[in-house]
Amino acid sequence: MAGIVAGLLACAPIVRAQSLPRVVSLNVCTDQLLLLLAGPGQITGVTPLARDCWNAVLCEQARQVPVLRPTAENVVASHPDVVLGGTYTAAVAIQAAREQGARVIVLPPARALADIPDQIMVVANAIGARSRGRTLAGDFARRLASLSAAPGPTDPTAAIYAANGFVTHAGSLPDDVLAHAGLRNYATVMDRQASARFSMELLIAHPPDLLVLDRSGQGTSLAQSMLDHPALKQAFAGPHRLDLPSRLWLCGLPQTLDSVALLHAARDRLGTVR
Repeated sequence: MAGIVAGLLACAPIVRAQSLPRVVSLNVCTDQLLLLLAGPGQITGVTPLARDCWNAVLCEQARQVPVLRPTAENVVASHPDVVLGGTYTAAVAIQAAREQGARVIVLPPARALADIPDQIMVVANAIGARSRGRTLAGDFARRLASLSAAPGPTDPTAAIYAANGFVTHAGSLPDDVLAHAGLRNYATVMDRQASARFSMELLIAHPPDLLVLDRSGQGTSLAQSMLDHPALKQAFAGPHRLDLPSRLWLCGLPQTLDSVALLHAARDRLGTVR
C-alpha cells in the first residue's frame, strides 16, 4: 500500500504559487503607491520623478528599483503584466500597454482624503497585494480619524501660496487637507474662484491668518523666489507662516496625513496669538 501511495504522489502535478505580476508605473503618484505595496522584484519600472525628493516622499526608496521613462517604446520593451498611470499622463504609453495585452489601471488625481484608501486598494488588488493594501488603508483611516478637526465658521483662514502666486481653491486635495486640519481656505472665503493667482498686495492688504508656502523646488527660479519676498516675510511672521513641501499633498498617499498634522499644529499655534 505504501508503494502505491508513493507512486500516486510521484505522478501528482506539482502546485506552485502563482508569481506576482510585473508592474510598470507611468505617473509619480502611482509610482509611490506601487513602492508602498509591491513585493520584492515586482517593480519593472517607475518614472524618473519618483527619485525627485521635491515631488516624491518615497524618493529614497525609489532609488532601489529600476527607472523607466514613460514612453510607448519603453513600456513595450519591458513586457509588464500590469501598467499603472494617471488620467492626464503618458496617454500614448498607456495605449501601447493596452495593445500589448497588459492590464492597465488609470487613477484620477485624489481630490479628497477619502479617495486615498480606495486608490490604495485599487492598486493593491491589481498587483496581488490585497492584504498589504487592507493594512495600509485601515491604518490611514484610523490616523485620519485621530487627526481630523470638526469644521466651524470661525476657523482660522489659510492661504496656500505657490510659485508665481498660484493659490488652491475648493475641490482639491490640499483644500480638503485644510478642512481636516480645522482651517478655512482663504481663496474660497475671499470668493475669488475665477482667479488662479493672488498678488502679494492682496495677501498683505487682506491677510489670511496663516500663509502656507507650497514649495515645489529649491527657490532658484523667479517663480519660486517670490515666496521669500521680504514683504511677505514681514507681513507673515512667526506662527502666521508655514513652509509645507508640495510633495506631501501632490499625491494621495498615507504620508499626506503628515500635512494634516503639520497644519493642525500650525492652527494650534495661531490660537496662542489671535
